[in-house]
Amino acid sequence: MLAGLRRDVAGGRSRALVIRGEAGIGKSALLEHAAANTQARVLRVAGVQSEADLPFAALHVLLRPALDRVAALPPQQSDALLGALGVDGTNRGDRFLVGLATLSLLVELSATTPLVCLIDDAHWLDGESADALLFAARRLDAERVAMVFATRESEADFSGRGLPELRLGRLEPDAAGRVVADHAGDLPPAVRDQLVAEAQGNPLALVELPSMLTAEQRLGGHAPLAFSIGTATPVLDRVFTGFRDRVEALPDATRVCLLVAALDDRSELGVLSTALEQLGACLDDFAAAERAGLVRVGVSSVAFRHPLVRTAVVLAADVAARMAAHRALAAAVDDDRRAWHLAAVTPCPDDAVAGRLENLALRAQRRGGQAAVSAAYARAAELSADPAEAARRWIAAASAAVEAGLWRRAGQLVGEARRRSVPLAPAVLAELAMVRAKLEAEAGRPLAAVRLLHEPAAKVTDLPIVLSLLSVAGYLAWSSARHPDQLALARRTEELSPPGDGHAAALRTVNSAFRRILEGDAVTAHGLPELPDDITSMPAEQRMIAVQHAIVRADFHRMSAYAEAMVEECRTEGRLGRLPQTLTVRAIAELLGGRHRSARATAAQAAALAADVGQPMWSGYLAGVQAWLAAAAGAEAECLASGADALRDAERRAWMPGGCWAEYARVLLDLGAGRYEAVLERLDHAAAGPSRHAFVWRYAWPDYVEAAVRAGEPDRAMPLLSRYAQWANAIGQDGPGAVLHRARALLAADDEADALYRQALDLHSRAGQPFDEARTRLLYGEWLRRQHRRTAARAQLEAAHEAFDALDAAVWSARAAAELRATGVSLPDRGGADDLLAELTPQELQVVRLAAAGASNREIGGQLFLSPRTVASHLYKAFPKLGVTSRAELSRLVPLSRPGA
Repeated sequence: MLAGLRRDVAGGRSRALVIRGEAGIGKSALLEHAAANTQARVLRVAGVQSEADLPFAALHVLLRPALDRVAALPPQQSDALLGALGVDGTNRGDRFLVGLATLSLLVELSATTPLVCLIDDAHWLDGESADALLFAARRLDAERVAMVFATRESEADFSGRGLPELRLGRLEPDAAGRVVADHAGDLPPAVRDQLVAEAQGNPLALVELPSMLTAEQRLGGHAPLAFSIGTATPVLDRVFTGFRDRVEALPDATRVCLLVAALDDRSELGVLSTALEQLGACLDDFAAAERAGLVRVGVSSVAFRHPLVRTAVVLAADVAARMAAHRALAAAVDDDRRAWHLAAVTPCPDDAVAGRLENLALRAQRRGGQAAVSAAYARAAELSADPAEAARRWIAAASAAVEAGLWRRAGQLVGEARRRSVPLAPAVLAELAMVRAKLEAEAGRPLAAVRLLHEPAAKVTDLPIVLSLLSVAGYLAWSSARHPDQLALARRTEELSPPGDGHAAALRTVNSAFRRILEGDAVTAHGLPELPDDITSMPAEQRMIAVQHAIVRADFHRMSAYAEAMVEECRTEGRLGRLPQTLTVRAIAELLGGRHRSARATAAQAAALAADVGQPMWSGYLAGVQAWLAAAAGAEAECLASGADALRDAERRAWMPGGCWAEYARVLLDLGAGRYEAVLERLDHAAAGPSRHAFVWRYAWPDYVEAAVRAGEPDRAMPLLSRYAQWANAIGQDGPGAVLHRARALLAADDEADALYRQALDLHSRAGQPFDEARTRLLYGEWLRRQHRRTAARAQLEAAHEAFDALDAAVWSARAAAELRATGVSLPDRGGADDLLAELTPQELQVVRLAAAGASNREIGGQLFLSPRTVASHLYKAFPKLGVTSRAELSRLVPLSRPGA
């Protein structure tokens, strides 16, 4: 659309075009775009409603810059035009001559340079100007003149008869979301989503509605806008004013109908009929509004013709009318909507209405709408007569705001709760401490968060609450940057852990492991129970930490499965505030399990979501994970850039994990590039650095062994190999066991190495970790080649090369290829499925994988937080890259189902 308009207008080719669309749809923006992207001379005018009865008013404005050229016209035409414009001449009424003069003048102006005439709000042109301009537009042929008219969709005053038309539609949700983000990027996602829904794809509404929000609403503290009776300033532009004027010109009964429909979010005819009956009106009274083009009355509901009409109706009504409409609707709607309508007309504390709102919040919680839960609890708190009840509800609202990712709003709600100096039940104090702790952690004060959690944990007797408090406390104490108080706080967390079996025992074991890690225990796996087959009965906070802690046992398969289940749970329940963390856990499980492509896609999705919901804590963590994945691929520039972001964030917020992954990424990058001394130096530095208590370093110890052997210093590797062996033997997992045999093979004599490599590969075959297995095959192949066993070496190196390609681990694939060439193998370009998949972006890869598994566009969109249209767009771009033309053909791309994918 834009490209076609730009070609026609910027090139100055003769064309007349009428752009039609509803108010605010972007007609003026298209004209601005045309003006900004043409080398032609531009004449412009906009119709003005107040001048619609002034003959030739618009034509005068349009042609005023060119009146010095009127003398070049034939005398009769110049007299007619100048007379019509009130400049000179004697002819005052010959429209034909004026139209002909207008055409002649435009052609004269285009003789030396192309000319573009842009006429906005053509529906408000005076009739004489419209006739003259249309006369000229219909007679343009080979002249270098373009005329573009913009007019309302439903206006008959400017017909544009005989001219081609371009009708503008509303924006799709994805595009609408980008408009809101561009103009109000500081709004939380939940608020942006509601504005997108309210604006219904109208660009002007998307731009203007954010300016109508109150400060509280901008933070996410808002009821549905249809129920809002706040003091937002109306949109001060001609579109809104026009709607308001049209509303105020309607009969009183019609305005009542419009107000009731505007305040009811569904506008169902049955509900409206019941409500209107109480106000002395009926559905027939909508007729005048239909004739005015403000609403459409269908068989079951009323739809406003423009999103700003609803706003204009509400703001045009006085407070008495709004209160009456809310009361009438309260008697006509279901329980959930009744609570909001009653709240809208309740200016003073009212425990009954507050109770209704709390019940609404509980129902919304079951449906997964955390932003709605927070809004309902907050309004219930405002209407609570009992200060203790008000504080409890403020805290519940803050907790739901955290779950929805509304961090600033949560802080505001906590402040409201703490201003109520009233005794609170232990469970309520615990919830307050949890919210405050999460806010402290997000603000870069994890150990302050731990202290907040300890206080209620020592007093509360409810086991699930204690488990939640101390799960978060243990994790934050461990994951903080090194601090003098860190170990003492970890020990205190362990001391507070409750006695008993089941989940209590699991908590004690995890917190004990955290304490031992901080004390320098190399093993930390003795007595650590495996993840149970069913962890759904655990409190959500404990479950999250338990699944993350699976890294200690290298239980990646179950870690990945549980993380996926938690991701789905967060989506279902609307817990956007928790989703970046669960996606991060899933990405790490995929990374350590050797599924690099999946890990990249998951990490990219998590990073985008963390940015959207304002969680820099997880953004920094994910930058470190992405740096590691870039290192595995040999993408040095990307690795260094992401790693630098992660390290800066880790230092700023005194939180270790992201910085640790960034350091580990540099180790892997140097190892892949053959910089073995750098590997040894980095790992030696890490062992004494701020992230030395990170458990993930155990996974890097075999890299130290490999680097030491390559650097000719095998003795240097023995201490870490011994510690790694202790851990691998303690957990009994096939993956670490295989890597242990590989590390021993590197240090073994030739008569022992072969058996160790074979044992490693046997364990790898059961572990399902393709990256580690490919590295073992690479080292084994190199060893076999040195033993002059070329045939056996080729088999291992070819398998390694193929696996590295499937993982997009280019630097490692290049090493395998070099070894293969050393055995005499020629490597042509294969151009197989792996190479095709490597062309996809992470988002495209995720979409393709889900499509290959049979998911519909809507199902894929639900999982990836994309619209079905965006999913279709990704598939449209991916199909040519993959050489397929339909979803059915995706199944032949075998690597999609392989672990490395």
